[in-house]
Amino acid sequence: MKEVIYNHEDLLKMLDSMLREPSDFWDGFYKDRQKPIPFFVQSPDENLVRYYGRDWLREGSVLELGCGPGRNAIYFAQKGCEVDAVDISKESIIWAKERAVENEVHIQFIHENIFDLNIVENSYDIIYDSGCFHHIAPHRRISYLNLVKRALKPNGYFALTCFRESGELGGASMTDWAVYREKSLNGGLGYTEEKLRKIFIDFKEIEIRSMEVIEQPNRLFGVPGLLTALFQKKG
Repeated sequence: MKEVIYNHEDLLKMLDSMLREPSDFWDGFYKDRQKPIPFFVQSPDENLVRYYGRDWLREGSVLELGCGPGRNAIYFAQKGCEVDAVDISKESIIWAKERAVENEVHIQFIHENIFDLNIVENSYDIIYDSGCFHHIAPHRRISYLNLVKRALKPNGYFALTCFRESGELGGASMTDWAVYREKSLNGGLGYTEEKLRKIFIDFKEIEIRSMEVIEQPNRLFGVPGLLTALFQKKG
């Protein structure tokens, strides 16, 4: 019988139906590749490149959550990593695969909801998220944390890029309760450095800062209104 709540997972799925953009929405979003969307460029995040420049990240196994057209996944592969890149949009995966072929790199692209992934515990050295986390509704935040903790190896690294509260490109400044009163994420939730510290309190903080603004075209990607963060799973 549908629309009956028997367990916690049923409750999460009911709340998902109220707030989450369906896969059709994201397919439409990525369908027109000529739209002036900042992250449609092929350059990797400036913070990601700098993590390697500082030897914080090295070659290893990578899981990217919400890979979009694949620009960061391709960079990881070019650094010698084994990459699994996940996105809920079939259109974004098609685009990312085309880019991977153009750049002559091998990436395992996965068309899936991140919460439906079959993850082997302690299997990744690095988890990367550029723009997925701020679309995660509050009721799924614990599921997201559990996914990262389960997937990362001890002392593995987790990095993300997300909207700053009331940033230039988005970042709704609202309480978690307000999300459900309004039945909307208002385009994506905004965060502060302190909020990120509280959410990822079980991780060791390496760095939290604003993304550096990079004028395009450039070999690096950087726009205003985003926070970047790097954490390490405690061994």
